[in-house]
Amino acid sequence: MDWQWLFEFLEGMIKPLLATAVVVMAVMLSFSQKLGLEKEMIYSIIRAFLQLSIIGFVLQFIFNQNRSIWILLAYLFMVSVAGYTAGQRAKHVPRGKYIAGCSILAGTSVTMFLLLVLNVFPFTPRYIIPVAGMMVGNSMTTTGVTMKRLRDDVKMQANLVETALALGATPRQATLQQVKRALVIALSPVLDNAKTVGLITLPGAMTGLIMGGASPLEAIQLQIVVMNMLIGASTVSCILSTYLSWPSFFTKAYQLQPKILRAD
Repeated sequence: MDWQWLFEFLEGMIKPLLATAVVVMAVMLSFSQKLGLEKEMIYSIIRAFLQLSIIGFVLQFIFNQNRSIWILLAYLFMVSVAGYTAGQRAKHVPRGKYIAGCSILAGTSVTMFLLLVLNVFPFTPRYIIPVAGMMVGNSMTTTGVTMKRLRDDVKMQANLVETALALGATPRQATLQQVKRALVIALSPVLDNAKTVGLITLPGAMTGLIMGGASPLEAIQLQIVVMNMLIGASTVSCILSTYLSWPSFFTKAYQLQPKILRAD
């Protein structure tokens, strides 16, 4: 058996291990300032190290197989974890994990389908899995914020919603302003990032390409594609999550569910 790849991996991990010196610095600062974050910092960096190491081997296996089924399985796994995480953020939304998962699945799959149809990316693991990961991760964050904000606004403005219902408005009409506010708040960071990209920060995809030896012009071409797909996937996911969330806030008699109004 050829173990050359393992030796190359271990040799390549020397610099990442040396880079943990900055984490040691952060731990020392946390201790000196009595923040109480030392254990969490250590736990987080160890978990990240293990997770990335494992996923590196998994991706190496998938790339070598180069079969569509592995792309699909990896994508569904990412969506499942993202749906669970976003649902945890919006834990007071009924069936929040399922709503988040379906919204993220729809938003990212529609966006990915368009990119493939337009031949922006080839359907290979080396392209699809990293691109899907970026879209799923971004949609997870925005969808979780949308659902949580919508529920919080409906709870805080329950009197306004109930008044609108009493005057004959449908649940959708009664919560229209809360839906719009939740969407604007969730999507604003994505749009602000697009406005300032290249001026303040060089995003991860672009930085990785440049550090890997690609020309800056090639890097910005990919980054433009990435920014476009993140905006598209996040918008579809967030809007769908509101359509799936708000019906569960009401009873069949068009009254707010008591569990929506309960204290957190």
